[in-house]
Amino acid sequence: MLLELKNLSVFYQRIEAVRGIDLRVAEGELVAIIGANGAGKTSILNAISGIVHRQGEIWFKGERIDKLLPEQIAARGIIQVPEGRRVFPLLTVRDNLRMGAYREKDGRKVAASLERVFNLFPVLKERVWQRAESLSGGEQQMLATGRALMASPTLLLMDEPSLGLSPLFCQKLEAQIAEINQACMAIVLVEQNARMGLRLCSRGYVLETGNMILEGNSDDLRKNEGIKKAYLGV
Repeated sequence: MLLELKNLSVFYQRIEAVRGIDLRVAEGELVAIIGANGAGKTSILNAISGIVHRQGEIWFKGERIDKLLPEQIAARGIIQVPEGRRVFPLLTVRDNLRMGAYREKDGRKVAASLERVFNLFPVLKERVWQRAESLSGGEQQMLATGRALMASPTLLLMDEPSLGLSPLFCQKLEAQIAEINQACMAIVLVEQNARMGLRLCSRGYVLETGNMILEGNSDDLRKNEGIKKAYLGV
């Protein structure tokens, strides 16, 4: 198993935002976490990345990592695409992407990574010398994802990538996430867009007010009457 969360809880001062979560991700698997706004989905990703206070165990490639610093976790191959993109607005597209490869000292590897990102997101190559602030919301999401891919992750954590995007850009993004996963990269996808999340994932988890209430393969979750009523508008 690539990633395992065991009895994970997340705290903000005295407030327990996530309670006793168990979750697993296999090599090359795409797992979705769906739930309403405020359910605790982002807190789980932030706990994996080491940027919030948490209790419980987090295992990655057989190593327990919940005592490591965020930079140590990132160095092991866990990279997060944050909610709201958070690109560097005054830097060019090229410099934003190179920031993702700041740990890589081999210029040839950086150049190869840039080419892979440009093949996946051709619009970024067209905008390479533009400032990030000049891009549309969808293009900024591509840039944030490309920046994460520049770090050559083993596990990609994607936090609400469709947030604020037009239906057309959501379709493009969905295809690009599928392509990333098909290249055998494991992904944990947090999404309020349950339809998209369940189309993309092999397995999914349903989070409600900090508690994991359901898990299963994508087909079973799509057929679940409670899920259809609460998240799919059926």
